[in-house]
Amino acid sequence: MSRKLISLSAIATLMGGTAMADVPNVAVDIAPVHSLVARVMEGVGTPTLLLPPGASPHEYSLRPSEATALQDADIVVWMGEDLAPWMEGAITTLAGDARVLTLLDADETMLLDFREGALFEEHGHEDEHDDADHAEDEHGHEAEHDNEAHAESGQDHENEHDHEEHAEDAHDNDEDDHAHDHGAYDSHAWLSPSNAARWFNLIAAELSSADPENAGAYFANAAAGQAELETLNAQVNATLEPVRGGSFIVFHDGYQYFEADFDFPASGAISLSDATDPSPARIAEIQKRVREEGIDCVLTEPQFNPGIVATVLEGTQANTGVSDPLGSDLEPGPALYPQLIRNLATTLADCM
Repeated sequence: MSRKLISLSAIATLMGGTAMADVPNVAVDIAPVHSLVARVMEGVGTPTLLLPPGASPHEYSLRPSEATALQDADIVVWMGEDLAPWMEGAITTLAGDARVLTLLDADETMLLDFREGALFEEHGHEDEHDDADHAEDEHGHEAEHDNEAHAESGQDHENEHDHEEHAEDAHDNDEDDHAHDHGAYDSHAWLSPSNAARWFNLIAAELSSADPENAGAYFANAAAGQAELETLNAQVNATLEPVRGGSFIVFHDGYQYFEADFDFPASGAISLSDATDPSPARIAEIQKRVREEGIDCVLTEPQFNPGIVATVLEGTQANTGVSDPLGSDLEPGPALYPQLIRNLATTLADCM
């Protein structure tokens, strides 16, 4: 009898191993997107996170184990080269035969233009996409960009951004150069739960194409994830409601997708990106706004120079809070994404 039990157990183990072998190997770039993929794969398989918590997606060199995971991937899910320009070459070299889902290129993704100035005027986060597919998106945001600065300098750029502030201020040369380097749109699109809800279906469809036997589980998980995001949105709005009408600035302009989803716009950014230090002229602009308009809060991030924030806050009554748009301190997995969004709202509300 025990021999039969052992035999049946061995067969079950073998069958289970075979089933798992059919589940695609999935590699994901950053923790928030990894969390969404993990939610869709829950109960079926586990994706591999390529960038460790705290690593900058803008510049990174894969470790041997991460390169191997990318090479073994059947599916790669990543934001796109606007966020991680180095990764496109890595995917081509190491995962040339893999299916690739580039979220920033998906027609369903809501995209927002970069805001170039240090100070943000009242805005509805509207932009006009040159891409016809994105223009048809129901969330299409319209904006008119003044390209006079580019026209006067003789530079021909595909993206029409207003660089008048940079042109008028010679001290902003480094930031202006950076503005010319970024892609067409703000790449921090994962901070919009509305985008995350759309991506659940895209991820489920990609997984189902590679693994049709588990398609039912993938789409059921995606639907459950979308329902969880609806609850999350209600929680975040409840958290922010008591401080609506308050004003805040951010260290780098990476939060406008969160701002758009929850109708809570920032007043400005100290730095254009998390890869550059702000110029003295830009800091002076922000200082003036903080003092004259009674800004309530300055949001910074763990990797930034606290001395710059202290300079901006000098002589003001503004509070400061530390936000983490990549979830660097959170455990990777299905629960990371909703906790990341929840933490952003709590940090902002507490700071206000």
